[in-house]
Amino acid sequence: MNRFFVLTILLVGSLFTTAWFRTDEPNAAAEWPEYLGGPDRNHYSALTQITPENVKNLQIAWSYSAPDTGQMQVNPIIVDGVLYGVTASVRAFALEAATGKELWRFGDALNAWHSSSRGVAYWSRGSDRRILHTIGANLYALDAKTGLPIPSFGDKGKVDLHTGLPAIAKEKFVISNTPGTIFGDLIIMPLRLSEGADAAPGDIRAFDVRTGKLAWSFHTIPYPGEVGYDTWPKDAYQNTYLGGANNWAGMAIDRKRGILYVPTGSAAFDFYGGNRKGQNLFANCLLALHAKTGKRIWHYQLIHHDMWDRDLPAPPNLMTIRQNGKNVDVVAQVTKHGYVFVFDRVTGKPIYPINEVPTPASDLMGEKAWPTQPIPTRPAPFARQANTLTEKDISPYAENRDTLIARFNQQRRQRFAPPSKQGTMIFPGFDGGAEWGGAAVDPGGIMYVNSNEMAWVLTMVDTPKQDELAHLSPGEKLYTVNCVACHGAERKGNVRSGYPSLINIETRRDRAYVTQTISNGKGMMPGFTTLTADEKQALVAFLVGEEKKEVGAVASSGKQPYLPYRNTGYNKFLDNKGLPAISPPWGTLNAIDLNTGEYVWKIPFGEVKSLKEKGIPTTGTENYGGPVVTASGLLFIAATKDGMFRAFDKKTGKILWETELPAAGFATPSTYQVNGKQYVVIACGGTKLGTKKGNQYVAFALPN
Repeated sequence: MNRFFVLTILLVGSLFTTAWFRTDEPNAAAEWPEYLGGPDRNHYSALTQITPENVKNLQIAWSYSAPDTGQMQVNPIIVDGVLYGVTASVRAFALEAATGKELWRFGDALNAWHSSSRGVAYWSRGSDRRILHTIGANLYALDAKTGLPIPSFGDKGKVDLHTGLPAIAKEKFVISNTPGTIFGDLIIMPLRLSEGADAAPGDIRAFDVRTGKLAWSFHTIPYPGEVGYDTWPKDAYQNTYLGGANNWAGMAIDRKRGILYVPTGSAAFDFYGGNRKGQNLFANCLLALHAKTGKRIWHYQLIHHDMWDRDLPAPPNLMTIRQNGKNVDVVAQVTKHGYVFVFDRVTGKPIYPINEVPTPASDLMGEKAWPTQPIPTRPAPFARQANTLTEKDISPYAENRDTLIARFNQQRRQRFAPPSKQGTMIFPGFDGGAEWGGAAVDPGGIMYVNSNEMAWVLTMVDTPKQDELAHLSPGEKLYTVNCVACHGAERKGNVRSGYPSLINIETRRDRAYVTQTISNGKGMMPGFTTLTADEKQALVAFLVGEEKKEVGAVASSGKQPYLPYRNTGYNKFLDNKGLPAISPPWGTLNAIDLNTGEYVWKIPFGEVKSLKEKGIPTTGTENYGGPVVTASGLLFIAATKDGMFRAFDKKTGKILWETELPAAGFATPSTYQVNGKQYVVIACGGTKLGTKKGNQYVAFALPN
């Protein structure tokens, strides 16, 4: 019996359009038909009912409570008066967009996935209307009206996203957090993979929306004879000791030209490349591909031989700017390290010159850092850079400032300083700069991007060799190899950096939950799919304190490639109160005129309530989720740790309205119009950054 359930309440009298391509239809401006608003990923709406003058009157129009709580990064889509979203445990649903009334819900009630999702994709042709939704490694095609799987798609309504990957990757961790991109009858899928040397390859693949069959594949780690093959070791493509170079952030599509723009991430393992010497194309690239065939048109690599996990973190923006008195169609890519790269959309030629800047060498055995990295001359970075910091930049609000200065002076801080045993400051941090929320763009060529300014410290240590692990029990050995980097040798974790303690986990979770989390992952933790059943059992026994020391060793699967170094975890540079050790701003909101490369305005973004109560000026906070801009002159954004939802004057950056959400909205809002009324909706899942959990979608509108 299929455990997937669908709660269906038929939508009486629904009107569906018949075209698969919706943005040229009369009602397209009233909808939010695709992820981030449209194929250009510009987070832009032409609606004008809510204005700078009346936005202060916004009130809650409806709210929807999902059946499960937790982080929701979803940017819901709205088509024909129906809102499609996803819950914290990755169950898809449909609501009446005017009331929040549930129409149907699809998901696994018995084995909820605890990954995160950023939404769904919509496709239609004639009377055939589909929602494309991922759960774990499976891509589902659902009837948009009923939520039922479409049997003719793949295997009874689903396709395994391992399809088309080499045989060696068939059991490796593969999921998708971000909606696929539609082109005609194709959907091109992002992939999230392991961050370790056991990662699957990040091949970009297109599937037929009607049948689920693989249409094309592009190798981001090239095969012999393909462009870029000579930028890796000769056997890199075999996926035996490295992987990644995947697109997880989503893509943009120029449907008129048939060009797909794909930002890729780093090769894996993230922080050591001694086994992948070379430039490593097409990792960390902006790729322009023929959407119909997957053939490469052009590429530009924004990080060479990545050792810092500098994935391109968001879909690029497709826009038109003025240059030398002429309109130029461009593609703009924001980055984790705080830059915007702008290219001619057709040729890939940089709009503003990009310099190759000399960078320091690595002192880790076997590592060979690339000697230069690309830096655009315009715009200036929207986040501060580690190499510009001095002792004066240590937070004036820190009680242990002297201690922080001593730590600060021990760290490598050159521009693109390689990972090191002494500790390397990553600033902007692993989460940007820009992150998956991406940037908004209005038709005048102004980009709006929110940014984090949190410093992290990357420290490398020698990986224990097998003979050094021989005295450990099987479960402890597995923990040391797979889990210590994030949760620590003593299992204390690093709660302030987002990594929970595993001490006494058995008092909080049962064995089944722990086993499922190891297998499937949770949040941003990947699943350890290459561990055998016996290995998982041994690891769980160790974690819950039930491992018998006299039991013989569990045979190792041998699937985890050996590397000479590992990192000690993802550690934020914090003061003794858990606040950032670097001085504010800790989060910013920026308006950049890409016609000129100059800033229009820049403000701190978000409040730390404990400091605000002391009268300390706005410091900004960490933030996740992007903005939305409207033709009426507004910018809507939640995203901040303080749990507020705000509207700004997009011309000046002035706050015009704010309200506290039931839980922090770490997501990008959507805006749409139904029956003559404009709504703005935000997913409020909280959970991240230690905030309270939530389960609501909240829609705001002007009073009648």
